[in-house]
Amino acid sequence: MHARVKRHVLVMALLTGLFALRVAGQAVQFWMPRSFLPAFDAFQGSNLGYSTLLLIQLLILSLMLRTCLRVGTGISVPNRRFGHGLAWFGGIYMAGSLARIVIGILVPSAAAWFSAWIPAIFHLVLAGFVLTIAHFHLRYSQRADQQ
Repeated sequence: MHARVKRHVLVMALLTGLFALRVAGQAVQFWMPRSFLPAFDAFQGSNLGYSTLLLIQLLILSLMLRTCLRVGTGISVPNRRFGHGLAWFGGIYMAGSLARIVIGILVPSAAAWFSAWIPAIFHLVLAGFVLTIAHFHLRYSQRADQQ
C-alpha cells in the first residue's frame, strides 16, 4: 500500500474511532450512567428517539468501517467524479457544521440545538471523514487527460 494511502486510512480510522467513542459514551450513559461522562442529554442533538439515533449511528459506523477496510485493502477504486461529489457534499456539511457552532457561540438566544456541543463536534468528525474519502478519490483517480 502506498504511504499516502496509509495516511488516508489512518485518518479515516482515527475519525471512525472518535465517532465510535461518542456512540459508546452515549450508550453507556443510557444503560449504565457514569459520573465521569457527560450526561446522556449532552449527547443528544436532536429530537430523534434514542433507539432511532443509535440505529442511524451504527449504520454510519458500519459504513465508516467498511470504507476504511475497502481503502486499506485496495478494494476501493478511486473515482474522480465520485471524489468531486464527496468533496462538494463534505464541504457543505463541514461549513454547515461550523456555522452551527459559530451561531451557538455568538447568539446566546439561539435554539438549544446550536449549543449541543457534543453532537456539533462530532458532525465535524463526520464531515472530516467525508472530506478525507473525497481527497483519497481525487488524489488517486486517473484523470481523463492522463488516460
